[in-house]
Amino acid sequence: MAAPITRAMILAAGRGERLRPLTDHVPKPLLEVAGKPLIVRHLESLLEAGIQDVIINVGYLGDAIMQALGTDWRGLRIHYSDERGGRLETGGAIVRALPLLGDAPFLLVNGDICTDFPWTRLCQPSSARAHLVLVPNPVQHPQGDFALSASVVALAGEERHTYAGIARLDPELFREFPEQPAPLAPWLRRWIAAGLVEGSLYQGKWTDVGTPERLRIAERDCAEVPGGL
Repeated sequence: MAAPITRAMILAAGRGERLRPLTDHVPKPLLEVAGKPLIVRHLESLLEAGIQDVIINVGYLGDAIMQALGTDWRGLRIHYSDERGGRLETGGAIVRALPLLGDAPFLLVNGDICTDFPWTRLCQPSSARAHLVLVPNPVQHPQGDFALSASVVALAGEERHTYAGIARLDPELFREFPEQPAPLAPWLRRWIAAGLVEGSLYQGKWTDVGTPERLRIAERDCAEVPGGL
């Protein structure tokens, strides 16, 4: 039987163009929501779920992230995958980080979402090569990304949902790809078409903090929970 998940990767290298001027001097993952940086919210949730090692890819203003978090955060071991010389996009970022991710499945989360997703749902052993968490389509993305059919992710279906930026992935899926800038989405579609991806729909709190307006939405939602999410 496969061992429980102990590693996670947080995607944190983006510039955050749509959040300017807020991100001119602060990297997007360090923007505060209800008094707490987005990336700290992820670290707290991952620690609570039993994660032991977190890999963070850093690019734009990466020095600020490394200085803020260090390499030992409340007992979590933090490892950095350096993209300060040029962003690799999501797919390429994972390929570069493979030596840090090891051979076992790992969790993946976008550094610019705010959510109360319970990570323990993805930490149990599974035979699936990949698991994507989907959410109801937000206003800014009404067409959705994928459908679900009996817990299997499909490219088409009557009801489509939006990829939450939350996943469990087998690193073996990435070993065939070279280390170069590459988006993750085409690879996901290829694996989905091959029937390799299971999924689930999460209907709890989730906000893609991509614009100042959505940052305000995240502030409102976090304020509804004592102490934040």
